[in-house]
Amino acid sequence: MSEERKSITECEAFAKLRELAKTPIDLTASGVLSPERVQSFCCHGDVFDLLYSCQRVTNEVLDVLQELSDECLLVEQFQEMRQGAVLNRIQNFPSENRQVLHTACRDLFSEKSACEFAANQAQVELDKLKVFLAELEQGKIRNEKGESFHTLIHVGIGGSDLGPRSIYEALRAYADTKRTIHFISNVDPDDSAQVLAEADLSRSLVLIVSKSGTTLETLANESIVRKALTDVGLDPNKHCLSVTGESSPMDNPDRYLRSFYMYDYIGGRYSSTSMVGAVMLGFGIGYENLLAFLEGANSLDNAAGEKDIRKNAALLSALLGVWNHTFLGMSTVAVLPYSQALHRFPAHLQQCDMESNGKSVQRNGEALQIKSGPIVWGEPGTNGQHAFYQLLHQGTEDVAVEFIGFRESQRGKDLIIQKSSSQQKLVANLLAQSMALAIGKDDANPNKRFPGNRANSILLAEKLTPHVMGALLALYEAKIVFQGFCWNINSFDQEGVQLGKKLATELLEAMGKNKEKGSLADAFLNVAEMHSQS
Repeated sequence: MSEERKSITECEAFAKLRELAKTPIDLTASGVLSPERVQSFCCHGDVFDLLYSCQRVTNEVLDVLQELSDECLLVEQFQEMRQGAVLNRIQNFPSENRQVLHTACRDLFSEKSACEFAANQAQVELDKLKVFLAELEQGKIRNEKGESFHTLIHVGIGGSDLGPRSIYEALRAYADTKRTIHFISNVDPDDSAQVLAEADLSRSLVLIVSKSGTTLETLANESIVRKALTDVGLDPNKHCLSVTGESSPMDNPDRYLRSFYMYDYIGGRYSSTSMVGAVMLGFGIGYENLLAFLEGANSLDNAAGEKDIRKNAALLSALLGVWNHTFLGMSTVAVLPYSQALHRFPAHLQQCDMESNGKSVQRNGEALQIKSGPIVWGEPGTNGQHAFYQLLHQGTEDVAVEFIGFRESQRGKDLIIQKSSSQQKLVANLLAQSMALAIGKDDANPNKRFPGNRANSILLAEKLTPHVMGALLALYEAKIVFQGFCWNINSFDQEGVQLGKKLATELLEAMGKNKEKGSLADAFLNVAEMHSQS
């Protein structure tokens, strides 16, 4: 099995890369960024072009990264994952011990799926959703007054919120203008209060998303929404839908108008193409656009099976990230989409990457001897240029940058201003920032000096459509998975969030016992003392 393979530090390619990292290419040197390099350092795919001439790599480095990929069996492990191998585990220690089959949720467009049983389950749920959406459209599902539902309130947290929310925001240009989507995630009561004040509850469906049916924040928000419905004379059971595990507490036809299932083999942060995202997206952008989104993700999953790193954008992006982080010591990655529609996408990637690869234990149970996942952050350009790009260009922190751009705008509404359109200005800014980070600028005034030599790449597509958005999501999911395989960590559990949850429950119990002034401090000290003695 894949867990039994040698650690990355034992790979022959690892020692070679460490040696090469002592003298990486200087992008500011004369003639380095030649037309030949710009043209050849480009990975062309059906959807994206990955432009990486501004990464600090040479053909020699790329060749050894290929060796690393081959030694670590990265593509083979990815294919194992798609076929249903149990990868969510740590050898010799209790763990979730699950398959990892988020790719099966969109593996619906060819005669034979990589994992038939999981794809069949996904198809059953998709068919249920198609019927439900048709019934809504035909007026077969209505409120107590016989009116149609025009609003959906999506209630979830973490992977049940960040991915679906970022995708809906990205595809609002394709949304049904007669329908509205709201999101509630934070247990902060002000979050739900604002949404409930804005929504017409009588014509709202409420989608509660929790695989276990026991998520604290989601259940608290569900109770608030149910009370709000009751307070205006509505029956919550006729307005609430659920996405949950089969037989969970939320799989209850007496409390939910309709239930859709997600399965244990789908991790929350990888669940956007399951019913977790599909129900909301189907309501918001329509079934056909949902299918295009899923098909785009599936097309990238298939492309990620290519072993040649120069022909596989997801694999190459992953290995460039390993080179920057593990070998060049760059601790953070800024994901900078030059598309306002993607303004929430970096937040989703922050969770997907950092919850997946923020680990310090290898899959064999031994401590990791190198750094694993980087810190991931980002905002849309050109807004970021007027905020944190100062640090990117002239700060002491060396940040790896991943730009995302599109040749065309989504909505096609633009003007020629000063001889160029706004989309042309946007793309020009993207290219200029990439170039400036790489080549820098010398100046006699040190305050005006740009050191350059700052690694970055550009992921470029024609236009942000549902198909392209699906491919973009799947590319980053694959990138994260490839990096986890490379570092030999389990990218599919999240034990790091469990302790805080446990302590929060204990603090709530302690706070309930003493409601007098100062009880917060007393509760904190009581729980801390209890754990210090255990």
